[in-house]
Amino acid sequence: MIDELYSAKILTLVANIPRAGRLAAPDASSEKTAKLCGSRITVDVTMADGKVSDFAQEVSACALGQASAAILGANIIGADLAEIELARDALRAMLKVNGSLPAGRFSELAVLEPVKAYPARHASTLLAFEAAVEAVSRATAAVETRTSSAGAA
Repeated sequence: MIDELYSAKILTLVANIPRAGRLAAPDASSEKTAKLCGSRITVDVTMADGKVSDFAQEVSACALGQASAAILGANIIGADLAEIELARDALRAMLKVNGSLPAGRFSELAVLEPVKAYPARHASTLLAFEAAVEAVSRATAAVETRTSSAGAA
């Protein structure tokens, strides 16, 4: 199990998680916890023109959750909600129903394919993307609310 799950590529990702920390003034944040193992990830986002313009994350997770967070942090700037949802859904399908490998901006998630054989590890592996989708959704909704309110005046 150790060799399959903790490849050199995954361990390299773990050692180099980009965008660690918190943003001073995020448009939205989200915290997700994996109940089974206690892994926790908090993400902050700022948005511009419907795309992520800044991102930070606090990661307290197992190596698999950290690897997923590293891939997210390295690729999220410039992504819109649909891209992040697509990546989350592709990762979930790859892990849970033997779906196709993730493609596009987040294609590096394919390195996590061995995790599909270990269902107890799925939740922590998905955490970063679950948190990012929630934060970007909140930020997008906040912008739409401000725009609607401003237009109503």
